[in-house]
Amino acid sequence: MMKTYKIKNIAGYLCKVFLKNPLTSIMAISILALGYLSLQIMPREEDPQIEVSGGSVIIALPGASPKEITNVIIKPLERKISEIKGVENIYGTAMKNVGMVNVPYYIGEDRESSHLKLYDKVMQNMDHLPKGTMPPLIKPFDIDIDIPILSVAFYKLEGGKKIDNIELFKTIRELQQDINAIPNVSKTILKGAKRPQFNVMVDLDKLAAYHLSLGQIAQSIRMISKNAPEIDAPTDDNHLIVFGMKNAIDDIDDLKSLIVAQYRGSPIYLKDIADINYSYDIQNFQKVLISYREANETAAQEEHAEEKKSAKMFGPFRDAGDQITLTVAKLKGTNAVTIAEKVIEKIEEAKEELKAHGVGYIVTRNYGIRADEAVNELVHHLVITILIIAFILIPFLGWRESLVVTIAVPMILALTLFIAYMTDQTINRITLFAFLLSLGLIVDDAIIVIENIHRHMHLEKAKEQDYDELIIEATDEIGPSTNIATIAIMLTMIPMAFVGGMMGQFMKPIPLNVPVGLAVSLFVAYVFAPFLARKLIKNIHADPGDACSVEMVPRISLLRRIMRPLVRLTERIAEGVHKIKKSSASWKR
Repeated sequence: MMKTYKIKNIAGYLCKVFLKNPLTSIMAISILALGYLSLQIMPREEDPQIEVSGGSVIIALPGASPKEITNVIIKPLERKISEIKGVENIYGTAMKNVGMVNVPYYIGEDRESSHLKLYDKVMQNMDHLPKGTMPPLIKPFDIDIDIPILSVAFYKLEGGKKIDNIELFKTIRELQQDINAIPNVSKTILKGAKRPQFNVMVDLDKLAAYHLSLGQIAQSIRMISKNAPEIDAPTDDNHLIVFGMKNAIDDIDDLKSLIVAQYRGSPIYLKDIADINYSYDIQNFQKVLISYREANETAAQEEHAEEKKSAKMFGPFRDAGDQITLTVAKLKGTNAVTIAEKVIEKIEEAKEELKAHGVGYIVTRNYGIRADEAVNELVHHLVITILIIAFILIPFLGWRESLVVTIAVPMILALTLFIAYMTDQTINRITLFAFLLSLGLIVDDAIIVIENIHRHMHLEKAKEQDYDELIIEATDEIGPSTNIATIAIMLTMIPMAFVGGMMGQFMKPIPLNVPVGLAVSLFVAYVFAPFLARKLIKNIHADPGDACSVEMVPRISLLRRIMRPLVRLTERIAEGVHKIKKSSASWKR
């Protein structure tokens, strides 16, 4: 009777604890379930999140020219902001009456802390700003919550209810408010919108006739509203846009009846010198147009393949005219797929109402679909890769041993996915690329354990050894070398975590997930691979004789069938060389 094997390292201890433990199978099923749930509920994105943030400081000085803004606001502000640690660059812009300083932070800087330092620095130096300066406006910006994941273009339906730009804006604005209420939507922006306002077009000839100036008109207007912007340049028809008043008064007649001056004892009303109308912001020269074409369903339903090729799959382009684009951004760390689906679902619910108002829409960009497709495609390739590994291992180890390794690989990936979910990672193309990259590495440990168990089964002492004892000894035997090899590979990935800049942020999932996957592969190889080997691999004892002899190698292995003639040829060559040396030595004597 052989001695009981004495365990020497952690591999043997783990194998012994879990080899016959009834909880091992439950733990394996739980790991697979946790991995599947993690894959389903982890936030999905097309690309990993990059922490790029900054802030904008906007300070107004009414009546100041751009040159004055530069000298008294921009330059002093830039000098003070440059003292803040973590500021990468400073960009100042001087305009009439207002100056703006954009302050991007270094990539990886804590966003909240940087915003607080910027706010403190500006407020501490308010006494250095000139008299008459308006209170500063400090607006943080962040690439995670500013880049839209969904864009929807709304346009006027051809042949539907006739609506103007104001009605189009009001209709979309109501829908925008509903979308803002969707959880995890950070912000929505309307681009190309024509906002309603009262437009006052002053006739310069009438101004001259009444001996009035534009300053007097502007001062009179500001008496009822502070929303009056600066006077713009004259138009070609000798009219001038004075201002657009938004949400200041309710009735246009109140504006028309505004007394701006007295002329020869008679009041001069605003309507006497200007054309006043309720319209959109005509001083906004931005214009967004849209053209689209619909799929030709008749062409798609052609029966013959040749007709399909020659048929036009799309109809002609249609010019929809002015449009308003609604962009939707999400909060950091949330699922782009589910948010995009909820927004589109909300728009679909309002489809009939929009149609009744004469409004149609087209989804022009959807990162949610792209992220979902990218993730699903990579998962599909991941499954194919696992199957390829299984088929490659069959001729080398046998189908039972290959089955053990094939089961171990999904368990490794599942546990790695669960750890990634618990560390608040998102699943994206780079994360799945890290899994694909590690796939060729994580199978090594399980293969080494299974191959050593297979080898021990064909040793001569295996006949007298308990099968469980054999598995523990085989696993314990390769523990130190496997640990060192795996740790060495893990260490090669660690330096990538210290790469700075945007590239370091983009590639961050690789140094995070590959070492974790390798560590998990060790755990699975020592715990579940022996357990599966005990259940699936038969204990076939070797024939008596030399354990390394070719004759005792099993004939079920295709690799060994290929190697047997080569080994025999090598033995014959070695015997021939030995005979030559022996005859040469005897000849010298």
